[in-house]
Amino acid sequence: MIGQTFIPSGLASILNATTPLFTVIVMAGAGEETLQMRRLAGVALGLLGVVILRGWGIETRQGQGLGILLCLGGAFSYGFAALAARRLLKDSPPIGTATFQLMASTLMMAVVAGVVEQPWRLPMPGVATWLAVLSLAALSTALAYMVFFQIIRRSGATNVMLVTLLIPVTAILLGWLVLGEPISMREIAGAIVIGSALLVIDGRALGLLRRVA
Repeated sequence: MIGQTFIPSGLASILNATTPLFTVIVMAGAGEETLQMRRLAGVALGLLGVVILRGWGIETRQGQGLGILLCLGGAFSYGFAALAARRLLKDSPPIGTATFQLMASTLMMAVVAGVVEQPWRLPMPGVATWLAVLSLAALSTALAYMVFFQIIRRSGATNVMLVTLLIPVTAILLGWLVLGEPISMREIAGAIVIGSALLVIDGRALGLLRRVA
């Protein structure tokens, strides 16, 4: 989050999309998953799709090198987080893992928020704000982490980290469905490239094509 204060959101989303690439490297280096060229090619194709989706005219700012390094460091750390979850939590039920993780993070962030933000000095938020916070906590955080740990157990760390390629696509679709924002051909092309990348990484579609051939 600190890195995103130094760079534009479009560039940050592209750097965040490097997470599967780092995860492939970390998991292969740790001996958890084999380093397959198909996966590397698929992740690179997905990253290209994100670049197309966000547009080539990425805004730049002076002195944004620190922000780029911080965002890349965050993406790299996600690979180690996936490795730790794969090794240490593979036998733990997803609901228990998500519950204790969120309890611990809530306590830590409560201390940070109390020191930095001092919320007792801020005005009481309205009903819409409370509903937004509860929805974010229940759906986008608690439920998402349960699904996250379940996918790690069943399909591996690399597959679960592919979600970072889909975040820009989801944001654009929600903007179209909820806010009525238009979708350009460039965004459609980027989504198609990302979808193709996921098929390459999965490998089953390519295997079916080979069998048909």
